[in-house]
Amino acid sequence: MNKNNYILKEQLQRGDKKLTNAWAFYDWANSVYSLVISTAVFPIYYSGLTQSEGFANAEGKIEFLGTLWRPTTLYNYALALSFLIVAFISPMLSGIADYVGNKKFFLKSFCFLGSISVMSLSFFTGKDTLWVGIIFSIFASIGFWGSIVFYNAYLPEIAYPEQQDNVSAKGFMLGYLGSVILLIICLVLIESNVFGLYDKQMGSQISFILVGIWWLGFAQVTYKRLPDDEKVSLPKDNYLKKGLLEIKQVAKELFSYQELKIFLIAFFLLSIGVQTIILMAGIFGVALGLPTLNLIGTILIVQLVGILGAYLFSRLSSKIGNIKTIKIIIFIWAVICFIGFNLTKEMPNVAIYFYILGGLIGLVMGAIQSLARSTYSKLLPKTDDTTSYFSFFDVTEKIAIVVGMVTYGVLIALTGSMQWSVLALGVFFIASFLVINTMKKTKYVK
Repeated sequence: MNKNNYILKEQLQRGDKKLTNAWAFYDWANSVYSLVISTAVFPIYYSGLTQSEGFANAEGKIEFLGTLWRPTTLYNYALALSFLIVAFISPMLSGIADYVGNKKFFLKSFCFLGSISVMSLSFFTGKDTLWVGIIFSIFASIGFWGSIVFYNAYLPEIAYPEQQDNVSAKGFMLGYLGSVILLIICLVLIESNVFGLYDKQMGSQISFILVGIWWLGFAQVTYKRLPDDEKVSLPKDNYLKKGLLEIKQVAKELFSYQELKIFLIAFFLLSIGVQTIILMAGIFGVALGLPTLNLIGTILIVQLVGILGAYLFSRLSSKIGNIKTIKIIIFIWAVICFIGFNLTKEMPNVAIYFYILGGLIGLVMGAIQSLARSTYSKLLPKTDDTTSYFSFFDVTEKIAIVVGMVTYGVLIALTGSMQWSVLALGVFFIASFLVINTMKKTKYVK
């Protein structure tokens, strides 16, 4: 290591503002995937394309791998598969990362996979290229969620427990702000038809390319500041074995901490609802008959209110404690599900109610994700195995998303309506509230 690099590492110690800001800036980089690809533009683009003339049959079904599917169900199952893959591979990779000391390598690798896959979605243009949309949706999701495992694992290393609520909230606020900026740019590209050079479909395709460039480009700011872990000498054929032993040991330790175990169960139940609502909000709006511009406008409201929500609930948690604050947020999520269940396409002024629903979602969306991340970090024992511990946090979330997406898809297939799917998610929030209510106070979590 040369002298300049040594000085840089010495300046950026745990708790250093430059270090915590650089870590939080990865939310600015990757949140454009969450908004533009997962929530706003791509789901609407996918729904519009698969429902266009000549794409679906008379029953509204599309063919993929020799089987007829409802478009929404196929999309649900594709994303569910991506989460299963992440849930399967991340514990092994996390064990290796903790043992070998190369979190940044995996962070960079998943970021690269995700950003390139997002740009590849621009080749999904019609019935003949449906496979492109499905395959690269899966890869983009793996890239995003895989990188989050290693990104989150840095939190207890770069910030002290008393800083972690604010640092985590700052990440989500930066993410909302950056993604709103890019979404507005994408909206202009899609709706304005600049100089008549392209149509809305091409505007969407250009947007996918911009998301990939934004994500990969701004991630470099985070890479520059995050510490490089010290590596140990290890024969290559031992990587997997040592990694698995590492994760096995962490699993044994994790389940010996009662409050940590209870929190993970509550987090699993609330994540079923939260992540499924985030992923399906755009398609739900399409089902209510809302125009694309109205849908994207609502999603912008969600993001802007999300900045305020993450800040307000972070402040509230400092006054009344994490657990009480999380319980309030879970209650609001349950109310959201009840409102969503009562929304129908035929309802007068349904667009206004959808805007109100979007505002409520925004208020608690970033708040629950930010507080869940920082609360888990505070509950961790003093350890060097942060990646392995956070892999359990992230695997819990991924399996929850699989359960949520499959539940959502199955109920749509059985009832032909999204309303019952939304109501079912409310049951999971109620269960989460009951579980987290059994948690006791700890040193940093009250």
